[in-house]
Amino acid sequence: MAPVKILWVKANKLLPANSGGDIRSYNILRQLARHHQVTLFSYYDGRPDSAYETELRRHFPDAVCVCTRKSTNSHLKRGFDYLFHLPASRPYAISRFSSFAVREKLALWYSNREFDVVVCDFLDAAINFPELLTIPSVLFQHNVESEIWRRHVQTESNLALKYFYSVEFRRMIRYERMIVRNFHHVIAVSEHDRELMGRWRNPLQISVVPTGVEVTRFKSAPRQLTPQALVVFVGAMDWEPNIDAAEFFCSEVLPRIQAKIPEVRFRIVGRNPGRRVQRLKGKSVEVTGTVPSVLNHLQEAAVVAVPLRVAGGTRLKIYEAMAAGKAVVSTSIGAEGLDVHHGRDVILADTAAEFADAIVLLMRDVELRQRYERAAAELASQYDWPVIAVKFSQALQAALEIAGELVAKDAVGEHET
Repeated sequence: MAPVKILWVKANKLLPANSGGDIRSYNILRQLARHHQVTLFSYYDGRPDSAYETELRRHFPDAVCVCTRKSTNSHLKRGFDYLFHLPASRPYAISRFSSFAVREKLALWYSNREFDVVVCDFLDAAINFPELLTIPSVLFQHNVESEIWRRHVQTESNLALKYFYSVEFRRMIRYERMIVRNFHHVIAVSEHDRELMGRWRNPLQISVVPTGVEVTRFKSAPRQLTPQALVVFVGAMDWEPNIDAAEFFCSEVLPRIQAKIPEVRFRIVGRNPGRRVQRLKGKSVEVTGTVPSVLNHLQEAAVVAVPLRVAGGTRLKIYEAMAAGKAVVSTSIGAEGLDVHHGRDVILADTAAEFADAIVLLMRDVELRQRYERAAAELASQYDWPVIAVKFSQALQAALEIAGELVAKDAVGEHET
């Protein structure tokens, strides 16, 4: 692909890149910037953060930052903000990212047509895009958001929460369908997500770019020859699907493992663990909070667990564990869309009993566990970030070819009107 001018629009801070989506965006951006002129537009809530903006420009010199000065980070403020937006037709998870300053900035760029292609990173940034996209524009869908809300409705037992989830789901599917249709091209992270969005628009206008992993970094980490009787779960612990997964494992899976391996411990590794996660702490359960690196925790584990019941998006945690040469037990939802193979490089288990049995089997049978570890590392080696960035560039090229014709038609129609 010939060098092009790319505008990449990101809601929330990109750095530090410690969530799956941010890690994915950062690594793809870093690779794209080697061959293209990339302008990262990052807008964020709260107070102006000069340290963040300086650090971002160190990685991406042409970055543009806008602080929206919104302050809805506390649970109380977020609750009141949600109630205020309750009568709105748009989903709250999206409308809270609306910003007049951001809309003005994007409108000016589109009016001047300063870029060859614009990437909307995640659905939440789309709310500030103009209705008429006069530059080829790509929606980068890390998740099919409506699918996550649908699964929340399915798994939630609290009736009040179930009601609010159902309201948000109905709003989200209407909004997401509209946005997916509006952009010239869509990039999905898996064939499964492409199939879901293919119900809303021509699947030929949806490319798939799988998740990646920094293979060298994880592969070069020192191996612990005799892992502890330790199960590790890695994920941002301020994200509801991960919180649900940790609760499910502690209440339904861990007791079954302890009945056969009493000394087993479960370690939850991830940022911002709230009260629900902190309550899980105990003699057999550790909660680390934010850590400088997940590598040491992965290396200490006998098995890495991915007990997700509600999920979507990158599933970065699985490839990272595999690249570190770890045996992984996951639910089917947790590994959905990944190129993994049950019984060869991963064990898929969807009930608490099956999940516990799989972990017990891997802990007791060292030879079997090592066979899974070798297969996992071999699979992960195929998904290094430079390889993924090439696929992303190819998707952008396809988008430019398709979108260029659409933009030209829109421009002619606008001129005639």
